[in-house]
Amino acid sequence: MMDCTFSSATQCLLQLDEEQLDQCKCFRHVRPCYYHHEHSLSLVGQRCRNSRLEPLECRDLLVQNALFTGDLEMVQKYFTKSAAVNLIIETKGDELRWTSRKLGLWSLSYEQELTTPLHITASRGYTDCLRLLLLRGAAVNFAPGGKTALHEACAAASVDCVRLLLSFGADPEAVSEDGYKPLHLCKSPDSIECVQQLLQHGASVNSRTEEEDDTVLHVAARYGLTDHVRLLLRHGAELEAENEEGQTPLNSACAQPHQPQDMDRYYQVCQLLVESGANINAADRDRQHPLHLACKNANSQIAELLLARGANVNVMNYSGNTALHNILQATAYKLEHQPELVVRALLNHGAIRIWPGSLLKVLRYCHTCPRVIEALMNSYDHVHISEDWVEAVPAEVVQKYPCFYQSLFSLDRRPRSLQHLARCTLRTFLEGRLLLVLSQLHLPSALHRFLLLSFEDVLY
Repeated sequence: MMDCTFSSATQCLLQLDEEQLDQCKCFRHVRPCYYHHEHSLSLVGQRCRNSRLEPLECRDLLVQNALFTGDLEMVQKYFTKSAAVNLIIETKGDELRWTSRKLGLWSLSYEQELTTPLHITASRGYTDCLRLLLLRGAAVNFAPGGKTALHEACAAASVDCVRLLLSFGADPEAVSEDGYKPLHLCKSPDSIECVQQLLQHGASVNSRTEEEDDTVLHVAARYGLTDHVRLLLRHGAELEAENEEGQTPLNSACAQPHQPQDMDRYYQVCQLLVESGANINAADRDRQHPLHLACKNANSQIAELLLARGANVNVMNYSGNTALHNILQATAYKLEHQPELVVRALLNHGAIRIWPGSLLKVLRYCHTCPRVIEALMNSYDHVHISEDWVEAVPAEVVQKYPCFYQSLFSLDRRPRSLQHLARCTLRTFLEGRLLLVLSQLHLPSALHRFLLLSFEDVLY
């Protein structure tokens, strides 16, 4: 690769002589091709190295500044009709790598990445600059850093740049060095129009990543993109495709950790997949079912959706855990997700209760969420309380929830209320049929809620 460090007379030095320009025209107008060999991408630059003309490496800060800021006037000045537009620019990537520049000396430094003017403008949504470069003959599928400009535009959800690149012949099926096609990089809600453009230009809706074996539907489900999922299903996306981990798109959506504000978004994705016929009991390679995964993420909406559709509430994964085990293990660090709603839903759908001797261990892990303890305690007619229970709850937690923990600790001296005992008897009798029977009894709403373990923040 030729190293061309420009002076202040950048525009002059960007010009090529007549002989070079004739050679460069071949480079500009021949559409680059991709060859798959050991999952690698054959770059256009490799072709160019066989000729007398090689891509120029640009280190001129004036040119780079014009590109990174989208200064159309300066880009027009530097990239004239006879200028070399397929420059290669070295930038710092986002990831730190250990590198050794001298024998025995290692240091952490940002990985260097190769990019081009086309990539820079596409990734930043500078449509006017991008159009100028394309009209000047920039190679639309050039990928010196392992990705094409179309990959960059899709990752940035820049629909105008995506549309422009496709109109100039960008390959919608180009595979990056990491094994991703442009569709796989549409990971934000704003990228929905990018997906539409790619599909309209022939991108395969069921294309897979090379390492994870994810389909585009896996990616959309994992990022909670309802509109993407709906669009992909409409274009024939495979609903039960399995990736490298044996996950279907429904498993992927349930498995993805998400913040409380995103719970409804992921619920909508799962609802759409389930209503389209997704298998609610599909197990991945660890025998994790969607319900296991939803409970790990403490999403009560998804858990109740799956349970209402007949998900097996007591199935075990390879670790021997049921969905109830998973939510209890996640409670302490999912408090904002209201894990008590998941615990209650599982118990009401017939989850096998925790062995009473293990409740003390659960208390040690879940004391920061007293409603989880309340739901569990209200599923038994009697539990033996000892001094160990008092020692299991830190004093500051007792001070934060005094009414509940005082009522819990006092159960070592008094029996449960008759009303609670009646509830336990009825729930035991209707175990596995509770919700079905209650829906037909037309009970008063207060009694209905009581039988379904409504929270009172105190134990009677």
